[in-house]
Formats: sequence, structure tokens, C-alpha cells
Amino acid sequence: MRSGEELDGFEGEASSTSMISGASSPYQPTTEPVSQRRGLAGLRCDPDYLRGAFGCLKVAQVILALIAFICIETIMECSPCEGLYFFEFVSCSAFVVTGVLLIMFSLNLHMRIPQINWNLTDLVNTGLSTFFFFIASIVLAALNHKTGAEIAAVIFGFLATAAHAVSAFLAAQKWRVSLRQQSASDYIRARTESRDVDSRPEIQRLDT
Repeated sequence: MRSGEELDGFEGEASSTSMISGASSPYQPTTEPVSQRRGLAGLRCDPDYLRGAFGCLKVAQVILALIAFICIETIMECSPCEGLYFFEFVSCSAFVVTGVLLIMFSLNLHMRIPQINWNLTDLVNTGLSTFFFFIASIVLAALNHKTGAEIAAVIFGFLATAAHAVSAFLAAQKWRVSLRQQSASDYIRARTESRDVDSRPEIQRLDT
């Protein structure tokens, strides 16, 4: 029979051994939030964005580009066809790219990719879409304006141009504001670091 002290000693060694093995075990309980591990399951639509100016304009751009593309696809015969093909490419590209951005912004997916400057991305997309939609609509109106589908495509092309132009103007203003905020934060950070260096004379002595 072992004494009570020996049993207590064995129990202490067992508990310490289990603590050490638990600390060294690679299977540790994670403290990662559940919302970060769910991936796409935690996606939610942002109604504030859709009700705002940028969201409404994005929805209008997607709808107008889609209608313009459908109108141009209903044309069976064309002569010449270069303007029609160019308008088809512009309307389809604007619909796809703007639709992707609408999904990214409305579901807040852009917040998960902070490495991309989304304000600048939106500005570039709306600026290019405005330019190419305007050129494509003018070319289509000059070369192909005989059927009702061609005329409807031209009308919706100019409407899409206007929607993208307004969005580009707002995106440019938002991008400028973000640049000013970034420069202000960089200035405050630089001043803070310089004050920290001035308040530490030992750093100055090491530098000299």
C-alpha cells in the first residue's frame, strides 16, 4: 500500500505532465472568431449602400448597359457592322465589370481585400465606361440608325453614358477626400514619431 503523500505526489506529477503535453500539443483550441471562419456564409447585403447615391447609380448603370446590350443583340442585319460590334463589346464589358463592382460593394466584399484601392478602382471603371460608351453611342448613331433596335441602343447608350459620368464625378470627389485623409494621417504619424525621437535623448546620442 502506498501512502497518501506518495499518491499526492503521483497526482501532482500527472497533472503537471498533462499541462506540459497540452501546451506542446499542436492541436490547440482556436480563439478565432466564428464569423471569420465561415467564409462566404457570413455575407450580408448592405441596404445603406444600395439606397445611397453610389448604389443607385451602380444599379442604373447595370440595368442600362444590359438593356443596351439586349437591343444590340436583337439586330439581325447590319451594314456596316463595325460600329455595332464596338457598341456590343462596350455594353457587355460595362455590364460585367460594373455588375461585379456592384456585388462587391453591396455585399461588403471589398472590405476583405484592403490591398486594393477601391475608390480609385471605381473611378477608373466609371471614367473608362463613360468615355467608351460615349464614343460607341456616337459611332452607332452615325453608322447604324435605320432600325428601331439601333435607335433604342443609341438612346440607352447615351443614358448609360450619363449615369457613368455622374458616378465618375462622385467617385473623383470621394477619391480626393480619401487622399486628403491619408495625407493628414501620414502627417500626424510623422509628427508623432518626431516627437518621440525628440523626447528620447539617448536615441540622439546613439545616432551621433
